[in-house]
Amino acid sequence: MTLYKFATINDRQVFYREAGDPTHPTIILLHGFPTSSFMFRDLIPLLADRFHVIAPDYIGFGQSDAPSVAEFDYSFETLTTHVAGLIEKLGLSSTILYMHDYGGPVGFRLFTHNPKAVTGFVIQNTNAYMAGVGEMPAQIFLPLWEKRDAASEAAARGLLSADTTKYQYQVSARNVEAISPDNWTHDQALLDRPGHDAAHLNLLEDYKTNVALYDSWHQAFRTHRPKTLIIWGRNDPFFIPAGAEAYLADLPDARLVWLDAGHFVLDENAATVAAEIKASFAG
Repeated sequence: MTLYKFATINDRQVFYREAGDPTHPTIILLHGFPTSSFMFRDLIPLLADRFHVIAPDYIGFGQSDAPSVAEFDYSFETLTTHVAGLIEKLGLSSTILYMHDYGGPVGFRLFTHNPKAVTGFVIQNTNAYMAGVGEMPAQIFLPLWEKRDAASEAAARGLLSADTTKYQYQVSARNVEAISPDNWTHDQALLDRPGHDAAHLNLLEDYKTNVALYDSWHQAFRTHRPKTLIIWGRNDPFFIPAGAEAYLADLPDARLVWLDAGHFVLDENAATVAAEIKASFAG
């Protein structure tokens, strides 16, 4: 059974899904953009027999608080701070991190802040190398990072549109009829909250702070060598296959599994992903 809970972290309400036996190894599922822990709704019950599963929503996402930009600093460091606060509140001393998209910057920050608390990575279409950035996002991100103005913001706003949200789920799906429209309907309703575009634009700009940390993350990978499973939708136009392969230079013992999928993989591959995670981490 999946339980739906809230915790107060730094005076903000953080929503999270929880399942499984707390005496089992804990895996934290860190979602991407523009979604929430909702993306893991099918995966959670497939893992709950062998793991204690925690799937939080970042501040500004899903069911967690979504304050205005005047009330909250939307940066990857503050998103991470609230996830770290939840981990502390739940008393979790050892975790495996499943990271997708935005989940990578959050998870790798958690790891470098406290590497001994992270026993493993599941890396799914999330970047820690510029080699993994596809042409499409590069055309949007690089101008925004160089100079945030009306022109670069206008391009970035395209990532917040309903058409783009739907595209992210359907691109490279083996069968688009197997991809639930609940995905983009749910995500877009939250993206379209009044004034919330400003929060997402701030995060899109702040993504450059992740790139600035890449070298330090690579050093931490080499130093601590966490057990790593890389599961990658090889047809992702946003985070391309070179991004998956780049990890192997710093995590040479990682296991790389290719999926015939795009950026989001779980609608068609949840059972495969669960089986791979169990094979790597359930002992």
